[in-house]
Amino acid sequence: MEEQGFDSLSQNLPLSQDSFRELWETVLTPSISTIPTVNNGIPTVNNGTEAWKTDGHMEMMVSFLLDIGQYSYNGNFNLNLFIYPPEISTKDGVTPPASTVPVTTDYPGEYGFQLRFQKSGTAKSVTSTYSELLNKLYCQLAKTSPVEVLVSKELPPGAVLRATAVYKKTEHVAEVVRRCPHHQNEDCAEHRSHLIRVEGSQRAQYFEDPHTKRQSVTVPYEPPQLGSEITTILLSYMCNSSCMGGMNRRPILTILTLETPEGLVLGRMCFEVRVCACPGRDRKTEEENSTKMQNGTKQTKKRKSAPAVPSPRAPDATSVKKSKSASSAEEEDKEVYALHVRGRERYEMLKKIHDGLELLDKESKTKTKVSVKHEFALPSSGKRVLQRGERSDSD
Repeated sequence: MEEQGFDSLSQNLPLSQDSFRELWETVLTPSISTIPTVNNGIPTVNNGTEAWKTDGHMEMMVSFLLDIGQYSYNGNFNLNLFIYPPEISTKDGVTPPASTVPVTTDYPGEYGFQLRFQKSGTAKSVTSTYSELLNKLYCQLAKTSPVEVLVSKELPPGAVLRATAVYKKTEHVAEVVRRCPHHQNEDCAEHRSHLIRVEGSQRAQYFEDPHTKRQSVTVPYEPPQLGSEITTILLSYMCNSSCMGGMNRRPILTILTLETPEGLVLGRMCFEVRVCACPGRDRKTEEENSTKMQNGTKQTKKRKSAPAVPSPRAPDATSVKKSKSASSAEEEDKEVYALHVRGRERYEMLKKIHDGLELLDKESKTKTKVSVKHEFALPSSGKRVLQRGERSDSD
């Protein structure tokens, strides 16, 4: 029955050159005693005879497995055979890791990378102004600040501009510059924790380094338009310098780098930034303070001086002047002047006036003498003078 089944199956296979029985007979199942093992690098069977002696390909395969360490001497496969090695990038350009402490020195490079800012005054209405004296940008919260980029020659294709914010002082440079929690919660954007944003470009990309956690934003470099030599990018800062939980009045620097698509730095420029409510006023104040410091004069607050109390022993200048004027007046009063008058009536009238003035002078002198007798000199300490018959508190 089984033979008839094989014959009928072979007849149903017109495309095969041999019958199914002949194919089945060619498949040999080796016995357990004939399974080879490896002893001292030589494959043998259980009875000690060498296996596959006449087949040199199998010897080469076993020796190759022994050399690479994937086949153990006890006849078992190593588990490391099933562990895939980590994927290694074969690209020539690999993005270099960001440094822990970013460099803040200017580096124009071979392409002459430079930055320029639009000229604006110190009026209260300006939203962004740049101080060449301090190399500092003053801007309002979430207001656009144009930055002009200049290069001396054509850049390689795919160049990008990267903006990164770092703290200026050494005691804060290791910390990451982020927005305060208040402004983050009010924003619904995906990159709401980033302080710097690029406006007017849909190709801006926001990154966060996995090792240092520093945040940056990149935008592709666009060549200058016809008739111009500059390329303008629009930056906006999304938190005030005085925000608690964010910058907290700590000065920051903006590092603007010109990079290749692989991350190779071609140029670097840095400038300080202050985000405030009145950029023009703050710029004017800080420039004045800087010039005063350079000239050697420090700004000091004016204090209200108390009125000077004259010393009880030192004579007052006003009293000295009064005494001098009084003495001179007395000397003038002692002098006698003659007046020639024409007519008896005039003489009598002027004589009555003169007699009245003399009478007034006598009365004023008698009143001053009486007042001087009744006055008592008070001590400078403010204690009351004891009268006759009184006792002091100490007694």
